[in-house]
Amino acid sequence: MRSITYTSLYAAAILMMILAGSQTTMAVTCQVTQLAPCASAISSSSPPSSQCCAKIKEQKPCLCQYMKNPSLKAYVSSPNAKKVANACGVPIPKC
Repeated sequence: MRSITYTSLYAAAILMMILAGSQTTMAVTCQVTQLAPCASAISSSSPPSSQCCAKIKEQKPCLCQYMKNPSLKAYVSSPNAKKVANACGVPIPKC
Protein backbone atom coordinates (compact mmCIF):
# COMPACT_ATOMS: atom_id res chain seq x y z
CA MET A 1 0.00 0.00 0.00
CA ARG A 2 2.85 2.35 0.86
CA SER A 3 4.51 1.88 -2.54
CA ILE A 4 1.26 2.83 -4.28
CA THR A 5 1.18 6.13 -2.36
CA TYR A 6 4.78 6.95 -3.22
CA THR A 7 4.18 6.00 -6.84
CA SER A 8 1.11 8.25 -6.98
CA LEU A 9 2.98 11.16 -5.41
CA TYR A 10 5.90 10.65 -7.78
CA ALA A 11 3.57 10.55 -10.81
CA ALA A 12 1.74 13.68 -9.61
CA ALA A 13 5.05 15.52 -9.11
CA ILE A 14 6.23 14.61 -12.61
CA LEU A 15 2.90 15.68 -14.11
CA MET A 16 3.14 19.05 -12.35
CA MET A 17 6.68 19.57 -13.64
CA ILE A 18 5.60 18.72 -17.19
CA LEU A 19 2.64 21.08 -17.03
CA ALA A 20 4.73 23.89 -15.54
CA GLY A 21 7.38 23.42 -18.23
CA SER A 22 4.83 23.45 -21.03
CA GLN A 23 3.82 27.04 -20.36
CA THR A 24 5.54 29.13 -22.98
CA THR A 25 5.90 32.85 -23.13
CA MET A 26 4.59 34.29 -26.33
CA ALA A 27 6.57 37.06 -27.95
CA VAL A 28 4.82 40.35 -28.53
CA THR A 29 4.09 41.23 -32.14
CA CYS A 30 4.60 44.96 -32.50
CA GLN A 31 1.63 46.22 -34.50
CA VAL A 32 0.39 49.70 -33.72
CA THR A 33 -3.06 48.62 -34.87
CA GLN A 34 -3.22 46.60 -31.63
CA LEU A 35 -3.67 49.97 -29.87
CA ALA A 36 -6.90 50.71 -31.77
CA PRO A 37 -9.03 50.23 -28.61
CA CYS A 38 -7.22 53.30 -27.22
CA ALA A 39 -7.98 55.62 -30.13
CA SER A 40 -11.06 57.22 -28.59
CA ALA A 41 -9.38 57.73 -25.21
CA ILE A 42 -6.32 59.29 -26.87
CA SER A 43 -8.31 61.55 -29.20
CA SER A 44 -10.65 62.75 -26.45
CA SER A 45 -10.55 63.11 -22.71
CA SER A 46 -12.56 59.95 -22.06
CA PRO A 47 -11.01 57.39 -19.70
CA PRO A 48 -9.37 54.33 -21.26
CA SER A 49 -11.31 51.08 -21.39
CA SER A 50 -10.03 47.91 -19.78
CA GLN A 51 -9.38 46.56 -23.28
CA CYS A 52 -7.29 49.65 -24.05
CA CYS A 53 -5.24 49.18 -20.89
CA ALA A 54 -4.72 45.50 -21.65
CA LYS A 55 -3.44 46.36 -25.12
CA ILE A 56 -1.10 49.09 -23.86
CA LYS A 57 0.34 46.66 -21.31
CA GLU A 58 0.72 44.02 -24.02
CA GLN A 59 2.39 46.47 -26.42
CA LYS A 60 4.64 48.07 -23.78
CA PRO A 61 7.82 46.47 -25.22
CA CYS A 62 6.96 48.10 -28.56
CA LEU A 63 6.45 51.69 -27.37
CA CYS A 64 10.02 52.80 -28.09
CA GLN A 65 9.78 51.37 -31.59
CA TYR A 66 6.57 53.33 -32.14
CA MET A 67 8.08 56.52 -30.70
CA LYS A 68 11.07 56.26 -33.05
CA ASN A 69 8.80 55.93 -36.08
CA PRO A 70 8.25 59.43 -37.54
CA SER A 71 4.74 58.49 -38.68
CA LEU A 72 3.70 57.33 -35.21
CA LYS A 73 5.72 59.55 -32.89
CA ALA A 74 3.19 62.38 -32.64
CA TYR A 75 0.38 59.92 -31.90
CA VAL A 76 2.23 57.83 -29.30
CA SER A 77 3.99 60.78 -27.65
CA SER A 78 0.95 63.06 -27.45
CA PRO A 79 -0.12 64.42 -24.04
CA ASN A 80 -3.39 62.46 -24.24
CA ALA A 81 -1.51 59.24 -25.05
CA LYS A 82 0.65 59.82 -21.99
CA LYS A 83 -2.47 60.40 -19.86
CA VAL A 84 -3.99 57.15 -21.12
CA ALA A 85 -0.78 55.22 -20.45
CA ASN A 86 -0.56 56.70 -16.94
CA ALA A 87 -4.21 55.86 -16.28
CA CYS A 88 -3.44 52.27 -17.29
CA GLY A 89 -0.36 52.14 -15.07
CA VAL A 90 2.10 51.90 -17.95
CA PRO A 91 5.04 54.29 -17.68
CA ILE A 92 6.17 55.94 -20.89
CA PRO A 93 9.69 54.61 -21.57
CA LYS A 94 12.67 56.87 -22.12
CA CYS A 95 13.95 55.81 -25.52
